[in-house]
Amino acid sequence: MQFISYAQNFEDVMLWRALKLFGPGFYLDVGANHPSQDSVTRSLYERGWRGINIEPVQHYHAALCRERPEDVNLCLAVGDREEELEFFESPDTGLSTLSPEMAALQTASGIPFLQRKVRTKRLADICAEHVPAEASLHFLKIDVEGFERQVLQGMNFQRWRPWIILIESAFDKTPEWEELILQAGYESSLCDGINRYYVAAERSELLVPLALPPNILDEFQLCRGHRLSHPAVDSHASSSSLHGELLEAQRRARLAESQLAAIYGSRLWRVVRLLDWLRSGMRRLGLSN
Repeated sequence: MQFISYAQNFEDVMLWRALKLFGPGFYLDVGANHPSQDSVTRSLYERGWRGINIEPVQHYHAALCRERPEDVNLCLAVGDREEELEFFESPDTGLSTLSPEMAALQTASGIPFLQRKVRTKRLADICAEHVPAEASLHFLKIDVEGFERQVLQGMNFQRWRPWIILIESAFDKTPEWEELILQAGYESSLCDGINRYYVAAERSELLVPLALPPNILDEFQLCRGHRLSHPAVDSHASSSSLHGELLEAQRRARLAESQLAAIYGSRLWRVVRLLDWLRSGMRRLGLSN
């Protein structure tokens, strides 16, 4: 069975490379979004893996329930306590967030948000309720757009030990929440420009398959319509379908440009660039090691 990659940056390829000898296994996806588009877990679900998908955007949750009936699909958010918080929802993107700062950054780039209240639960409580007692938790994926620290603070990493933790983190600097993972007994493995991978100390053998980026030896194909695949479709596809895919590709391109503009225009990015310029100047002057 050919491995089909659905994830936006080959995350599923990397996880399959590291874990395919141990499955079918169990996953925990915080910020699951769409059940197929850019999904980190769709390809594993097709191979008999099962897990928990957590998604507070209601129409994405409904789609998960339809397409992933054998998963546990929860329509809520994750934080460091059980409460109600203001949720900034971007219904047709993966940019919805509980972080007011992240919402403000994206709003400045022209991305609109709807505001509503959502219920949050601690990740440890979700695991206690829904992870089978006999199951190994093979990986935890977190994509919460600036709310990572609160999610991690609500997890008991002594009781629940994901073999691999995968967190979206687009900036190239060390994230401020990383200390929580390292102190919990995890080792940093790979940073692919979008995500950071961590491996439990007791599973250090998994550092080896996660040390290299995806390549042709992984023997995978991109799913139809993937943003990195060729836009051509087979000869039997209708012209209306092709037109719809073209419009979707154009929408995604505009969204990517908006996100990139927001990052480059942010105060954080300017500070990072200034620090990099200062370090380069100090090295030229022989003032830095």
